[in-house]
Amino acid sequence: MAAYIGIDPGKTGAVAIIFNNQEKPIFADYGRGDELNILALALHSDYGNCFACLEKVSSMPKQGVSSTFKFGENFGWWQGVLTALKIPFVFVSPTRWQKVIFDSMPRQADRKAMSLDMARRLFPELRDHLKRKRDHGRADALLIAEYCRRMMQRGEL
Repeated sequence: MAAYIGIDPGKTGAVAIIFNNQEKPIFADYGRGDELNILALALHSDYGNCFACLEKVSSMPKQGVSSTFKFGENFGWWQGVLTALKIPFVFVSPTRWQKVIFDSMPRQADRKAMSLDMARRLFPELRDHLKRKRDHGRADALLIAEYCRRMMQRGEL
């Protein structure tokens, strides 16, 4: 069995894990203290075979210095945690994972709404956790984990 981990390292980001045996995916919002518990569950269960995709982020135009620094701090925190837990990982750009996940979906101007729509379709059992616009970090983490699963099964990671 395997566990595929997706991480959106943003301020409103999250970590999500998809298990290979069709068990219900799990997630934790960033900054609430559950992130490490979620990763420990994946490591110390029957899912010892873990692999993670960490969204490679960068500063955006018109983003303030303070928020850019915080964004980078979160990104570094995730790298450190994955390294310390010896979970193998790769960086994936938003355009790369979105191209794979959204390939057949009609484009929408609002990318956050698009992520929520796709996550609700792929993970209907989590629909109640993806109701609000601010749940887009959860949606992105789930979709990054799904990208990770697909690419690993294709042998492309």
